[in-house]
Amino acid sequence: MASLPLRSGLPRMPDTTAPLAAELAAGPFRHLDAGGPPRIGAEVEAIPVDADRGTRIPVEGPDGRSTMGILRPLAAARGWRERRTAKGTPAFHLPNGGTVTFEPGGQLEVSSPPGRTAADLLARMRDAVGAIEAAALDAGVVLLFQGIDPIHSVEEVPLMVSCERYRRMTAYFEGIGPAGVRMMRQTATFHLNLDLGGDLAARWHLLNAAAPVLLAMFANSAVYARRATGCASFRAETWRTLDWSRTGLADRGGTPETDYLHFALEAPAILLGAVEGEYQPFSWWWESGRVGLEAWHQHLSTLFPEIRPRGYFEVRSMDSLPPRWFAAPVALLAGLTYDAEAAGAAAEVLGPARTALLHIAGVRGLADHRLARMARELVAIAMTGCRRLGADYLPPGEMEAAEEFFDRYTLRGRSPADDQTPERPRSAVGGVG
Repeated sequence: MASLPLRSGLPRMPDTTAPLAAELAAGPFRHLDAGGPPRIGAEVEAIPVDADRGTRIPVEGPDGRSTMGILRPLAAARGWRERRTAKGTPAFHLPNGGTVTFEPGGQLEVSSPPGRTAADLLARMRDAVGAIEAAALDAGVVLLFQGIDPIHSVEEVPLMVSCERYRRMTAYFEGIGPAGVRMMRQTATFHLNLDLGGDLAARWHLLNAAAPVLLAMFANSAVYARRATGCASFRAETWRTLDWSRTGLADRGGTPETDYLHFALEAPAILLGAVEGEYQPFSWWWESGRVGLEAWHQHLSTLFPEIRPRGYFEVRSMDSLPPRWFAAPVALLAGLTYDAEAAGAAAEVLGPARTALLHIAGVRGLADHRLARMARELVAIAMTGCRRLGADYLPPGEMEAAEEFFDRYTLRGRSPADDQTPERPRSAVGGVG
């Protein structure tokens, strides 16, 4: 594939994009639930491997040593309904509204429905993840909660969940380099989903500015294919190199809706295929009159910025973390965003969003003194803000769990990545080493 078009400032904004802007306002930037206290949701991904051999576990398999083979008896016992996603991939729907789905390389994703309190969210996440972990261990399978597969190279991990979307994405990314396929099949994250807020622009700018600090704080992927990568988060560095046009920070200092419209128009339209060997930006397709709003909606689903609007803000900067540490990112981001005083103080510490810090955070983590200082200040601000939200929102036990993480890692200039070595690539997550 030929090289991607170069950015040279913001593109011209023709009047023909007005319908696309309206769709953004009515979709990604529309509050899904504007009534009552702000909601909070989460998604965590994990990589299933054989506990003895360290080999990847297939999604489906004849011998029962497959992820679906583990999940089906558990689903029957707990009232989970097996379904297919809109992409045609396997999924389970939980009675509380949560889901269990699969990424292209067989990574498990457990998603919680949004809750009114962090306590509700953490209880739901731990219940579902704990049940899956226990069932997996009974079958001799360990779930690796870290940012990237620490054992295998990308050549050793096939596309385990196939659908038209994933095949088109694979073809596109393979034309750029190995990072895109590695991202699809080997990475795992912890996403936190936050309400858009009354001052949508202020929250957008705050979360984008915080993204590099979050990346550094929760870096958990220093080892890849049993080798030290030289990065605190090799997952994040993989994202930095797979396609700059659809990753990174979409915040350009303007209004959120306008910034995101430019970001989306510039990105090549993966799902529409190449034209004479070239992937064209969505603006080319739209202005030529070849596509409609359905293609726009599908295109938006192929954008992966650190902060993604989806009727809420999906914060995508953190590596996957084991259940022991779930409370830390939840307390940090709830305290920073849902307490007005804390949000204002955090904005002062962070300043504007800076894309250059993403690479520094992925490679150096909290070894970078500027990021370490901001992280310490954000922890103090967030925990104070969290306490103001009240014990009903985040009870003392969860506060203590979050503080244990920050005391062990952040306040010492460390992250979970510092516990990983090529000899024991899984030790940082409590799995077999």
